[in-house]
Amino acid sequence: MKTVTLRPGKERSLVKRHPWVFESSVARGGGDAGETVRVAAADGQFLAWAAFSPQSQIRLRAWSFDEGERIDAAFFQRRIAQALAMRARLPIASDAVRLIHGEADGLPGLIVDRYVDTLVAQFTSAGVERWKAVIADALLAATGLTRLYERSDAQAREWEGLPVQTGWLRGEGPTALTIREHDWQLTLDVAEGHKTGYYLDQRDSRRRFADAVKQYGVRSVLNCFSYTGGFSVAALAGGASEVISVDSSGPALARATAHVALNGFDAGRHQAWDADVNATLRRCLAEGRRFDAIVLDPPKFAPAAAHAERAARAYKDINRLAFMLLADGGLLYTFSCSGGIAPDLFHKIVAGAGLDAGVDGYIVERLSAAADHPQTVRFPEGDYLKGLGILKR
Repeated sequence: MKTVTLRPGKERSLVKRHPWVFESSVARGGGDAGETVRVAAADGQFLAWAAFSPQSQIRLRAWSFDEGERIDAAFFQRRIAQALAMRARLPIASDAVRLIHGEADGLPGLIVDRYVDTLVAQFTSAGVERWKAVIADALLAATGLTRLYERSDAQAREWEGLPVQTGWLRGEGPTALTIREHDWQLTLDVAEGHKTGYYLDQRDSRRRFADAVKQYGVRSVLNCFSYTGGFSVAALAGGASEVISVDSSGPALARATAHVALNGFDAGRHQAWDADVNATLRRCLAEGRRFDAIVLDPPKFAPAAAHAERAARAYKDINRLAFMLLADGGLLYTFSCSGGIAPDLFHKIVAGAGLDAGVDGYIVERLSAAADHPQTVRFPEGDYLKGLGILKR
């Protein structure tokens, strides 16, 4: 077994059971891409078994902190069984669920979602890439399913020096699926949709937005960065009489329009605008339009902390415009999925946007990813999705 030795004082993160070790912390040693290595402190003390990644800034991702544990097929079977057992205890109002959430489930770089009878997996680190066949077999055995589609096309693969890989890993069949979420039906294509096909992490926030629309008597809603209209369906379910979905993807908007019909809502209550969100917000402001509720669910502006300053300006601008477009007593649901923007920083950005807009508001909800996308105490980087529900004063 190869050993990687850390520089003096660099063992603290592993001692605290944080799974990442950066390149700058390594004194000597290495391995092949994804190879399991023994990680030792400068004095030789065992710290962890980890997957080695020769091209990534995250040079080591810990599998286990137990020196007596073997990293073999049985190890992956145990970790997958543990993750599935946790999901079985959750009250998930959907037949689409995240089964494996990377580091939070002790499987760094592995994302697995279940959509009805189909699994979709992303292998984003060298470690899980090396064990891909074993993991695929273990997933099918644990779930009793036969279809597993690979969506290893995330940017993280590039950082690991891994090529894009997509397609059926096990089984075959149609990639277009229909899922149930709360009382709604939604469609997706696992081969073409964002992430693994859909944004399951916003499931709970969509339900809470539907409830808020009903509670506050919201009539008009502007859903920005709407993608395929999940929040638009939620708004209509809550009783809104006018919902506008804004996105720069025509195919996504076509699916949003189809979702309105699929769920039995009057097509006249929904409009789809194929447009740039920033330009749309400014145009609506120039036209003197006002909305009872606005949703801002933009893409990842800051994938890492190094991008936070630039991303902060972008978040502040769209939130400032949204505040100005809200009617008195209006509701803003605003989100950031950027791992480089911490929750407290996001709050400060939104506060600054309100100050520039001359608007104050009550925070009526703090929002995060659904419970099947768990966060752990030892891995704060997992807290990527954060949101605020704000009632304009």
